[in-house]
This record gives sequence, C-alpha cells and structure tokens, in this order.
Amino acid sequence: MGVFTMSDSVKYLLPEDRIPRAWYNIAADLPEPPPAVLHPGTGQPIGPADLSAIFPMPLILQEVAQDREIEIPDPVRDVYKLWRPSPLYRALRLERALDTPARIFYKYEGVSPAGSHKPNTAVAQAYFNRESGFTKLSTETGAGQWGSSLAFAGSVFGLEVKVYMVKVSFQQKPYRRALMETYGATCIPSPSEETDCGRAILAATPDSPGSLGIAISEAVEVAAKNPDTNYSLGSVLNHVLLHQTVIGLEAIEQMEMAGYWPDVVIGCAGGGSNFAGLAFPFIGRKLREGTDMRIIAVEPSACPTLTRGTYAYDFGDTAHLTPLVKMYTLGSQFVPPGFHAGGLRYHGMAPMVSHVKELGLIEARAVHQTPCFEAGVVFARAEGIVPAPETTHAIRVAIDEALTCKADGRARTILFNLSGHGHFDMQAYTDYFAGKLEDRDYDEASLRDALAALPQVAA
Repeated sequence: MGVFTMSDSVKYLLPEDRIPRAWYNIAADLPEPPPAVLHPGTGQPIGPADLSAIFPMPLILQEVAQDREIEIPDPVRDVYKLWRPSPLYRALRLERALDTPARIFYKYEGVSPAGSHKPNTAVAQAYFNRESGFTKLSTETGAGQWGSSLAFAGSVFGLEVKVYMVKVSFQQKPYRRALMETYGATCIPSPSEETDCGRAILAATPDSPGSLGIAISEAVEVAAKNPDTNYSLGSVLNHVLLHQTVIGLEAIEQMEMAGYWPDVVIGCAGGGSNFAGLAFPFIGRKLREGTDMRIIAVEPSACPTLTRGTYAYDFGDTAHLTPLVKMYTLGSQFVPPGFHAGGLRYHGMAPMVSHVKELGLIEARAVHQTPCFEAGVVFARAEGIVPAPETTHAIRVAIDEALTCKADGRARTILFNLSGHGHFDMQAYTDYFAGKLEDRDYDEASLRDALAALPQVAA
C-alpha cells in the first residue's frame, strides 16, 4: 500500500495484489429482495433459459445470484492489472478553491485504457462470452464510453464487436467512434437501416436523434437473430453492477488508509453502473454494520428517471424485445433531448438501484448541464483532470455539499466517483465556453405519452 503526497495533493494507492478477488453482490444484504423479472409474453418470472438466447450462462447465473461474493476469474484480474487498483485522491486544491472545511475525496476511474469505469464489466463480459464459445458481441452505447470499453475487451479476448451508437452522440463525438475502430470494433449510428427495429423507427421519424432504448433494440435484435452473437450491456442489469463493485471495494480500503469514513457518497446515474459500483459496497457496510452516511445519485434534469420517473414494470428497450423489469422509468418510448451527457440519456434506471431507492437507502438529485460544466471547469482548474460530461453531475453535487459545509461550518467527508475523463468530449467544453449549451428540461407531453404506454402488469 502507498500514500503519495505532494504539497497540494494526496494520492492513495493499493498494490496490484489488492485488486479484489471477488465482486460484491448487494442482493445478499438487502432487507427485501427486488421484484422479479417478468417474461413479456406470459407475465411470469423468467428463468435462465429465457435469457440464454442473448447471454452466456455464467452471466445469467450472476444475474440471479444471492451469494455475497462472486469470485473474479484470474484471467479477468490479469487484465484488470493494466489499471487497477485505481487511485483515490484527496482533492486538497479543490477544497482550498472552495474555501470549505469539507474533506473531498474522489475515486478516479479514468485511468483505464478506455478512459472510464466501463472496462470493469466489459472485460468480464468478454471473458465469459469467449469461455462459453461465442465469437461476436453486439451492444449499444450512448456517449461512447461503453462502446469503447467493449471494443477494448473484445480485442483482448479475440471477439468481434458491433456497436450501435445513439445518433446524436455519434455526431457529437467522432473520436469515440475512432477509438472503437482502433480497437477493431464496428460503430454504427442508431437508429440504422441494418435492423428491422431501426428501419421502422426511421420510417416513422427520419430525423430521430436516437436513444439508448432504440440502440438496445438494434443490438438485441442482432444477437437474437445470429447464433454466434451474444448481446452485451454496459449498465442496468445486476451482473453489470456486480462487476463494477471493484470500485467501491477498493475505495473502502483506501478510505481506511486515509483515516476517514465518508459522510456522503456521490455518483452520477444514467443506467446506474458507476453509481452502483462505488455505492453498493458502502451500502452493504451500512446494512451490515449500521454505519451512517448519505448516498446520492445525480442525474440530468433533461432525463430525470429517479426524480420524475414512475416505479413500474417496463421494457428496457424501445422495440420491446427485452424482459420486463421493475424500475424507475420515463417510459420505453421516451426520447430525451440531445444534451452533452450522452451516457445519462437512458429512459430507465437499473432495477437494483431503483430498488435501493424504494427502500430509502439512497437519495436522488437532478441537475442541469450548464452548472455541471461550470463545476467540471472548477474541478479541472483545481485538480488538473478534465472530467467527462457525465461525471460533472457528481462533481456539481459534491461541490454543492462542500459549500453547504462551508455555510454551516461542519467538516464532513465527501467521496465521489470520477467515472471517466473528458478527453473525447472537448466539443462539449467548447460549446460551454461559447455559451451554446442549453439547460433543456424533458418534454412534459412526451413524458406523459410515454408513461401512458407502460405495459399493464398484474400486481
């Protein structure tokens, strides 16, 4: 273990042999199990066979596991060694810039090859698919961080990867496409002419900006129609959140090194993966030991799933190819406006994150993109790291919490997940400095229409 200090910086590093040997499964500690996943045709709980057309059996078993610990295979840990354990920083410069008594820490996931937390699950999913005999993967991506990560993982394990990227992000972030292609993947703007779902949407809405729900439909369709291809998801499902818990497991050990325990844990939330990755191990400690802390999920005001959505059964995609899951949702037909945090534009929230929100274990907060970029710039000028637009949502609330500490004179400890760097998102910063960013709210009429179309599920 090591603590590296300079006059203005403290970095907490764990040695390579401290990469977690098991992922943490929060299902083992919850006071109530989450609602069942339902078959869209029968309305009955699904079994492993219902998912085998698009997922390998090891991931299906992880999806329904009740064990607290799920062993991480050695080949996955070996790839993790390229960037894990990731560093924890004390943001002393930011604390001084804000003139706050708060102690601000951040777990930095931008050190991965793809520049975000996403490879934590991409590597695992690629490994289990290869071991199960599959040679191709199809997936969706919003801002491109997930697509880049699965492209990287595919290159490591020799899998062909096809990525359907939400069209508005495809147009905004050309270098994400270039990164995917560098790793050997194919990147296609969604909706596309390649699938039945894409063609139907383009026929109805030729200028559709796309959505994660649409891109998921296209990727699932490709996997379902091709026996050599499986579908891979970058967020939302239990096994994805499970793989991300390496973040929180390392952070717990690093906070103990620092000699502080967080009073507030913060993560941005779109589908829920980076938030759960940091928060779930801390929630588990809270449930098992009664430790007191606030845990905040931060989402965009333009796609306010946790704060304005309905907790109900819904499809995970626009074409209704997926099972029904109970989650906070804006409706599978809801298409949010095109704002720069493309990775936070999903219509639903991970069922497990939704469940812990229902249990009162977390808070949710929605923020606009302009104050988020303002916070990102403050952070970059203090700490030197340019954060991804998604991450600026967590930074915005971390700064707000630190300013509350300044107002009331209490020195709370704040921990947030810096889930990725913004090196491929500089057009967004250019637009921010030029005053071109709009703080757009969701369309109330579109939201009403989408929620009115929620599937009817018997109690």
